[in-house]
Amino acid sequence: MSLLRNKLLWVALVCIAPLVLGTAAYLLGWSPGAPSNYGELIPPRVVPLTELRGKWVLVSFDAGACDAYCERKLYIMRQVRRAQGKEMERIERLWVLTDAAKPRADALAASEGTRISRNKNFDFPGNTPDHIYVVDPLGNLMMRFPRDPDPSRVIKDLQRLLKVSRFG
Repeated sequence: MSLLRNKLLWVALVCIAPLVLGTAAYLLGWSPGAPSNYGELIPPRVVPLTELRGKWVLVSFDAGACDAYCERKLYIMRQVRRAQGKEMERIERLWVLTDAAKPRADALAASEGTRISRNKNFDFPGNTPDHIYVVDPLGNLMMRFPRDPDPSRVIKDLQRLLKVSRFG
């Protein structure tokens, strides 16, 4: 009888231990660690990009004159897309012009394949020329990368998004 009681006690202990340990860890403030994403997740909001629905979209806001930082962002967006290999067809790039200036011919050539649009009252958070934004295939703004992003970390974030996404 005591052997059966010991077995029942062990089974109960094994079943209750995760609850007790999890509660203790929560109450003591334990955290599983930093998030693995590089880009900053932002509260989703729908953006008016109906012509690009169904694709992941990298968005950059800059003036038509396109300074050196603008050119670097456009280059990073192009290279990040190319680095996705066979998945690159799921990604589009959009350069939103923030003024009435016409982009230079060399900037247009360097950003070949990037769609260009005028500012259509987009409501993107932060100082928009500082970031590269990500819009999901359903048209939700969901992530932004910091100023002067590390391209290899941007590539990893997009690889994860494309891997787990069933859309786009």
